[in-house]
Amino acid sequence: MEREHINPEGIFKHPAFTRVVTVTGPMKLVFVAGQTPSDENYRPVAPGDYLGQYIAVNENLEVQLKAAGATWDDVVYRRIFVLDVDEYLRIQTDPTTPKFGDPDNPPPSTLVGVTRLSNPQFLIEIDLLAVVET
Repeated sequence: MEREHINPEGIFKHPAFTRVVTVTGPMKLVFVAGQTPSDENYRPVAPGDYLGQYIAVNENLEVQLKAAGATWDDVVYRRIFVLDVDEYLRIQTDPTTPKFGDPDNPPPSTLVGVTRLSNPQFLIEIDLLAVVET
């Protein structure tokens, strides 16, 4: 399996994501549903705390990737839903915020500001697409 990260000339090279990723060869696609900052009983984790919820969401995503035989390095697309885009960007650009995946080759991403998630205490939700060799 071959993966190529492409940031075409003439388009802003964003520091948080790669514009295009192509994957060729024998592979398995791994779709991970939107993960909220919830515990095993779907109760909110770290209410009111963007950083705490960001970490909880990504730790849960890591468990799901592993269950499918994938890692953060296999993620080829990420979609992020947040209630407060500015607060999310603040924690995302803070150098002390834990990083998930390769910061030099981040997957293409979409950040969407929303008015509400499935529980009013959830501030963030992330879904992923990963690709692993078969």
